[in-house]
Amino acid sequence: MKKTTEVTIYDIAKKLNLATSTISRGLKDHHTISKKTIQKIKKTASEMGYRPNNLAASLRGNKMKTIGVLLPTVTQPFLSSLISGIEVAAQKAGYTVLIMQSHDSYEEEVNLTQSLYDNRVSGVICSLAMETKNTDHFKRFIDNNTALVFVDRVPKSFDTFHVVIDNYDAGYKATKHLISQGCKRIAHITAGQEFSIYYERKQGYLAALKDHNLPIEDELIARVNTITYEQATKACEKLLKLKNPPDGIFAPGDILGVSTIQTAKKLGFKIPQELAVIGFNDDPISKIIDPNLSTITHPAFKMGQTSAEIVLKNLKSSKKKNEIVKQITYLNTEVLVRESSMKN
Repeated sequence: MKKTTEVTIYDIAKKLNLATSTISRGLKDHHTISKKTIQKIKKTASEMGYRPNNLAASLRGNKMKTIGVLLPTVTQPFLSSLISGIEVAAQKAGYTVLIMQSHDSYEEEVNLTQSLYDNRVSGVICSLAMETKNTDHFKRFIDNNTALVFVDRVPKSFDTFHVVIDNYDAGYKATKHLISQGCKRIAHITAGQEFSIYYERKQGYLAALKDHNLPIEDELIARVNTITYEQATKACEKLLKLKNPPDGIFAPGDILGVSTIQTAKKLGFKIPQELAVIGFNDDPISKIIDPNLSTITHPAFKMGQTSAEIVLKNLKSSKKKNEIVKQITYLNTEVLVRESSMKN
């Protein structure tokens, strides 16, 4: 098969016996080039199948109209909706979106930030990997005056824009709902590093138990390494095989909640009569599982849209290089009560 060669301005210049600078200016309707010559250049370019190299032009001008998005994964419904929100706002403003996945690996996240930097993206939106503790690898964007927004999983000490929910409050509300349904022995599944979103949801869970005079027991808190169905199954089996099993479980992710329901049913527990369950995110699967999973809303699309709008607004600002900027945008959450937790 014959390889197709990309037509360049050098090819057009050779055909018309003109300087490449004349071809370049003519293609841009530059005022120093006559209308007749511009028409001739454009006609020849069209006939030869010339396509402008926008990437090269962007790199030369250091103005790549691309927003880099670095996420743990794109397979989770929450993160897919987040991406959708980013793309809607970006495309409306004439920007493209470059998506990269860290797979919850700190090492991959570091390498991918370097890749985004090398690609001269205009802005970066990131949700941190589960393993990430040190965020020094993001400083290159601040030093280069590149708009940077952290969303959902955000660092605690980094002076830039954050778009988040109040995970502590959401965890409190989820646990309080189970208490309102008569649960006295509430278990929790947790994950992540200290001060991660899962840590904050756990703190909300603990506070709700304390405020309602319910015991806090270490055996009722199960940890998973990753937010997956398989990990939740193991955690749930451990909890439900206790000598005195829980009568309620707060799972900080709907995939964990779904796994909890199915594992409990296999072990002979009636949902919600013997075990009330609440998840987190309001993923589509929460409405499909039987019984339907109670959950906490997590406004993914709005979070993505807001993150992109902040990047775009920041690109237009007169902010000086290295100027410290920190803005935290909180979006609301609600308890969605469904069959899995309706004891009363």
